[in-house]
Amino acid sequence: MIAILTAGGIALLVSGFGTPILMRWLTTRRIGQQVRADGPAMHAAKAGTPTMGGIAMVAGIILGYVLGHLGTKTPYSAGGALVIFAVVASAGVGLLDDWIKVHHRRSLGLNKRAKFTLQILVALIFAYLAVHTAHVDTTLTFTRFNTPGVELGIGGWIVWAILCIVGSSNAVNLTDGLDGLAAGATAFSASCLGLIGYWEYRHALYQVGDALDLALAAITIAGACVGFLWWNAAPARIFMGDTGSLALGTGLACIALELNIALLLPIIGGLFVLETLSVILQVIMFRGFHRRIFRMAPMHHHFELLGWPETTVIIRFWILGALCSALALGIFYADFLSLPKV
Repeated sequence: MIAILTAGGIALLVSGFGTPILMRWLTTRRIGQQVRADGPAMHAAKAGTPTMGGIAMVAGIILGYVLGHLGTKTPYSAGGALVIFAVVASAGVGLLDDWIKVHHRRSLGLNKRAKFTLQILVALIFAYLAVHTAHVDTTLTFTRFNTPGVELGIGGWIVWAILCIVGSSNAVNLTDGLDGLAAGATAFSASCLGLIGYWEYRHALYQVGDALDLALAAITIAGACVGFLWWNAAPARIFMGDTGSLALGTGLACIALELNIALLLPIIGGLFVLETLSVILQVIMFRGFHRRIFRMAPMHHHFELLGWPETTVIIRFWILGALCSALALGIFYADFLSLPKV
């Protein structure tokens, strides 16, 4: 527990104190956000706000993870190291995307095919190494390794892992449209994963050897989000950009996969799922029926256009995200209580 708290605290401090340093560096070089031309009109004022703040978040996650082990008996693990690798690699994809936007002064970065290919590549490397070095269970899992216990095999599990990682990273990316929304929501989801990881560590029946290290990695993500949120809360002085959002979404999925709770992740990150579904439904309705369900997707923009103040949308969505994580914890614990001889 000391290692987990230390790691989370270090991640929070590095992110919190590193972000203003990064802001000054970005500002002096005029590296600012390019706002979507078709976005809400009230967002035009945000143009030029420093972006790529995810760099400070990832630095916090790395240092929190590395230093959190020092002076404690918590060993480094292949599973935990793979999570950090995937977070850094996805941040690299996002950084490239953000840099193209800034360099060309437009709201579009990497083309969809290139971005998607790089995301798949990161997910493929993680999944392959997770099977062969971290020895993850290759079954389809909800709250533990044998529920529902459908054996996917190595190839099937790798495909499943790629779908989870790419889907999660893009879901957080879509949610990152209002000041502090994605950072706050991710903090709840990562904290939930941290609690589940620690619980699995204390109970051998879950058969996750790296559970403690995965809990530590999850708390570094939560801590980095909270530290960044100090500067990203409305009105944001810096944005995380794709550098941060892709890294966070990847981290959540990788941890859930290794903790054998991949099917529980859509509940833990229920807000991200709803945001993604709003985009999918909007596209289907518009292309198929030339109608819109929402005034604008993702759905946080819909509520903005209904007249809700930005801070109201953010806080209410945070509450929704917290409730989803709490529901997931309840389901996980209820399953634990249902086990015999507990």
